[in-house]
Amino acid sequence: MNIAVIQGHPDPAGGHFGHALADAYAEAATAAGHEVRRVAIAELDFPLLRTQADWQDGESPPGIRAAQETVEWADHLVIVFPLWLGDMPALVKGFFEQLMRPGFAIAKSGGATMWKKLLKGKSARVVVTMGMPAFFYRVVYRAHSVKSLERNVLSFCGISPVRTTLIGTVEGRRGAREDWLARMRKYGKDAK
Repeated sequence: MNIAVIQGHPDPAGGHFGHALADAYAEAATAAGHEVRRVAIAELDFPLLRTQADWQDGESPPGIRAAQETVEWADHLVIVFPLWLGDMPALVKGFFEQLMRPGFAIAKSGGATMWKKLLKGKSARVVVTMGMPAFFYRVVYRAHSVKSLERNVLSFCGISPVRTTLIGTVEGRRGAREDWLARMRKYGKDAK
């Protein structure tokens, strides 16, 4: 399987738990015979979109075009980012706005629906790290930002199924981190 690992931590220096999770997934997937390509959002240079016209008709920056080629190549996407202020970091949101442009992710349709989904046949796993307990985020906040990404971005473009992994209390006990890294290795080996 062709797998694109999209690292969404905004810190280009790396070294965060999300980086270790993405590495564990990618290394296990490669060892199992899957092809893996990576996109590090923090290393890309792109502006924020400010108008509908720019989103629909503007030219994608070179780093975004390269990311689109990787997503197009992939059968499965693994998207890893930290929860910041209850949502994905602004850089990740800006990336998806640039990435999922008409002509690449969706196209106008003359049929009953307004948009044709151009990324059908791809699946995804969204991995989100957070300081609060994942149960609290899921129950009290209803995982609203992750559901929004799944419904309003990935599924809207045809990506399905989308699996979600919420990892809470990342500053917690050390053994929990090792358990999560082992779980990510299993997901990578199985390409899930």
